[in-house]
Parts: sequence; C-alpha cells; structure tokens
Amino acid sequence: MKRVIAAAALILTALPAFADQAKVEGATARKSGNTWTFEVTIRHPDTGWDHYADGWAVLAPDGRQLGYRTLHHPHENEQPFTRSLSDVKIPADISQVQIRAHDSVHGWSDATYTVTLR
Repeated sequence: MKRVIAAAALILTALPAFADQAKVEGATARKSGNTWTFEVTIRHPDTGWDHYADGWAVLAPDGRQLGYRTLHHPHENEQPFTRSLSDVKIPADISQVQIRAHDSVHGWSDATYTVTLR
C-alpha cells in the first residue's frame, strides 16, 4: 500500500510538467511590398515566468524558419492573445507556410497551423 501511495504522489507532483503545449488558434497573413505581416493568435495556460508561451515561428513547407516572434512575458490573464510579426520575407514559390508555437517548458508545439498566402 505504501508503494501505491508513493507512486500516486510521484505522478501527481509530475502533472504540472505535462500541462498543455502552446497552440496556434488562428493566423492571417498580409503582403505589403516584398514582405509579409502575420497576425497570430496563441492559447496557452501560462502560469507565470516559469511556464509561458514565449514565441512562435513562420516556417516554410520544408521546415526552414522564415520568421520568429519572441513573446517577452507571460499572458496568464490574456487568453488567447494575438501578436504580429512584420517584414517576413517569403520566397515567391511558396504559397503556404506553417505557424508553430513555442513555450518555455515544452519547447515547440507538436501542432502547426497552415496559412495560405494569397
């Protein structure tokens, strides 16, 4: 019985480490001249400086990073939240990009969000 209680305690103390990854809920792209501006909405259960969504990237279809937006502070009272990134250069032969969120504990999210460039 002591082993069961010890195992349960160990599992319960580890649960915060498995909190949700940052998720891109939506994104838009707008071309201006030769560059693009992206507006990206992220949701993440930020808990403060120890665990928060700290950035997102614009990725080419081959996974190459075309742009990165650093998020400089937690947004625990603003969920979801939207931030923009301007002056992203996208090669003319690319018609879709992926947006991937990052958080300070889990790193890169497993999920991406596809944006079709028009």
